[in-house]
Amino acid sequence: MPDEPEVHGLIALMEIQASRIRARLNEAGEPVPLLEQNRGRWDRLLIRRGFTALLRAQALLAQRPADLAERPAGLPGPYILQAAIAACHARALDPADTDWDQIVLLYQALAALTPSPVVELNRAVAVGMASGPAAGLKLADALRAEPALRDYHHLPSVRGDLLARLGRHEDAAAEFRRAASLTRNEAERAILLGRAADPGRA
Repeated sequence: MPDEPEVHGLIALMEIQASRIRARLNEAGEPVPLLEQNRGRWDRLLIRRGFTALLRAQALLAQRPADLAERPAGLPGPYILQAAIAACHARALDPADTDWDQIVLLYQALAALTPSPVVELNRAVAVGMASGPAAGLKLADALRAEPALRDYHHLPSVRGDLLARLGRHEDAAAEFRRAASLTRNEAERAILLGRAADPGRA
């Protein structure tokens, strides 16, 4: 399907996500959060290939007539949007240079196209980075009643991080402990319990 924009969007997403493999674990085999990864270990060749695929997807999308598309002409599908989010991270050689405002807009588009509590949680993280932890926490708190996230450890983990950034360390510690109780990954559990013991740590 060489003329299908979403195919190239999926390729772009896979290439950019794969570029981070060497940086995702530390020497002890523990997961390293995206913003703490050594970006010098990201594979720049895979990133360039991902960017090329994303540009191809966008070019094909711009050429597609409205009557041949499932969506109105020019509107990206979920793979292109997810690849664009990944590209925002890949462009930032330093985490501080991440274009969080653009990522928020992309998550808003993704949420409108494929509504999902997980997408909304990711949007809350992005809003927390773009507009401050209080704004992100407001969105995350609205998801606490979502049945699909009841046992999803990333929700209390995200809330814990946002609460810690607000200086609410006791509340943050409780959220990190809850997240640790929900995850099945031992390395992740150890990290979360470490955050619970010292929620003020960056």
